[in-house]
Amino acid sequence: MKLKIVLEPSDEGGFTAYVPSLQGCISEGDSRDDALRNIREAIELYLEPVEDDLAGKEGEIAEVVV
Repeated sequence: MKLKIVLEPSDEGGFTAYVPSLQGCISEGDSRDDALRNIREAIELYLEPVEDDLAGKEGEIAEVVV
């Protein structure tokens, strides 16, 4: 999956990174590489289903590749 990432210099130094298509998916790092590494981890966590959210609900877990 390819996602567009926005990298912005932070006022305190380093970079802030966010994903416009994933509301609230944001991270930061001391360098551009750190910010990219951290936003990758944030994306993985953002997209990971939380089993507790599915408990007690009818349905099934399925995967799709985009």
